[in-house]
Amino acid sequence: MKKCFSVIFFTAFVFNYASAQGLLNKSEMAFTRQDTLRGSITKERAWWDLKYYHLDVKVNPKDSTITGSNTIRYTVLQDYNKMQIDLQKPMDIYKVIQDGKELKFEREGNVFFIQLIASQKVGEVKELKIFFGGKPKVAVRPPWDGGITWKKDSKGNDFIASSCQGLGASVWWPCKDHMYDEVENMLISVNVPEHLMDVSNGRLQSVKKLKDGTKTYNWYVANPINNYGVNINVGDYVNFSEKYKGEKGDLDCNYYVLRENLEKAKIQFKDAPRMLKAFEHWFGPYPFYEDSYKLVEAPYLGMEHQSSVTYGNEYKNGYLGRDLSGTGWGLKFDFIIIHESGHEWFANNITYKDIADMWVHESFTNYSESLFVEYYYGKDAGAEYVRGCRKVIRNDKPIIGNYDVNNEGSGDMYQKGANMLHTIRQLVNNDEKWRAILRGLNATFYHQTVTTQQIENYMSKEAGINLTPVFDQYLRTTMIPTLEYYFKGGQLAYRWSNAVAGFNMPVKVTLNGVETWLKPVTEWSNLKVESEKTDLKLDINFYVSEFNITK
Repeated sequence: MKKCFSVIFFTAFVFNYASAQGLLNKSEMAFTRQDTLRGSITKERAWWDLKYYHLDVKVNPKDSTITGSNTIRYTVLQDYNKMQIDLQKPMDIYKVIQDGKELKFEREGNVFFIQLIASQKVGEVKELKIFFGGKPKVAVRPPWDGGITWKKDSKGNDFIASSCQGLGASVWWPCKDHMYDEVENMLISVNVPEHLMDVSNGRLQSVKKLKDGTKTYNWYVANPINNYGVNINVGDYVNFSEKYKGEKGDLDCNYYVLRENLEKAKIQFKDAPRMLKAFEHWFGPYPFYEDSYKLVEAPYLGMEHQSSVTYGNEYKNGYLGRDLSGTGWGLKFDFIIIHESGHEWFANNITYKDIADMWVHESFTNYSESLFVEYYYGKDAGAEYVRGCRKVIRNDKPIIGNYDVNNEGSGDMYQKGANMLHTIRQLVNNDEKWRAILRGLNATFYHQTVTTQQIENYMSKEAGINLTPVFDQYLRTTMIPTLEYYFKGGQLAYRWSNAVAGFNMPVKVTLNGVETWLKPVTEWSNLKVESEKTDLKLDINFYVSEFNITK
């Protein structure tokens, strides 16, 4: 039997056909009690519902310390008196006060267990204040290996910023560091040397000048916010602004950049209103009109901090001047402005409960890049962009990670996840319906934390298609489904291989010059072929491969 392979996905990955049979097991990682304390909803977390933070900190550039307090307001859900608060070493908690009384606490690694004295009655709203300080972990390779970045600008001024996704906000301030429970609103007060400015989330309420030669900037966040989205940005900033006329009225857009980069920013940041126009079209209204939209220069590449998106792409189009898709379309926009701002919808509006479901953030946001291209340059351009990004897919491990231990899945959640969504769009086969699904996700799960199952169920329901086998295939295995086929005796025989049990995804093909849909399953099916020709071409917008068996 002669075998001819024709691979239609553009990737440098060499697919190992033999080792990819069947559903892959989760990686055999060794998780510790600290992983469980960080990643699970423990008894010491579950009994109270987070309502409000007042994070009040002093940033000390001279000795790279952060000191201050966090006031926590919460509603009692269950009768219990031990509270888990997270703060990572070498940071430390000095004192905890509730109702004027100092509370006892004990430390276990990066977790503090606080023993409450007052009765905690179900339904009561209670408050406590935590005093803390220390030298937080220095970011090694932000934003991937985060912490606090302490740098200088070209004029010698301090340039400081936080970045802590995955690592956790508790790397620099004490909080309930699990994504399932977002604070409803918060006040962020940041004290810095008077010649510097702090830019954080939300709207600037006031600036207070103190006698010791410092200033305190008070920022109020009116919307729910996840912990890692809370940020500080300290530098010699200057500001310019504009109003974007969006779907919910005037949106205040403020841009904070280093003084030396003001003129470059006024040109490069024109991508911000372009982004808003495209993404409000695709995803619905910007989710945080009350808190404004800010783009803030940072001493690292960038991050999706809610209403305070950080930027460090060197005022270049593409990703630091490179087109990740290799198609040319990636140089039509500033990657960081588009990608990180896309997270305002997928990450900050719709937020995963468990980091194992991080694809909900990254797959949709990676896909948003192609939707931006499509909005301005046409559907073919957007499709070419997302397909071009396939070349970096590794298929090293499943996209979904291990639950309850703060473990994310494969980095393929970006490009592979985007191509999964692009494939599902082909199945929906109706662009207005597809847009309605994307907008519907943001409306249905507005300001909520979600699970993968909720997203899967919603998309299946609204598409009118059972997408479970598709999600199982692309999120839970490393296998790329392969359409095996051959022509014989006026028949086309075809089936899916390299597929999960029950995989039945339809696929569009051109058969002897005529576009048609096949409905393969994992068993052989047959189709009568009228023509003497034996030519089949897969629609390249499906992220699949083909295997032509010639008999």
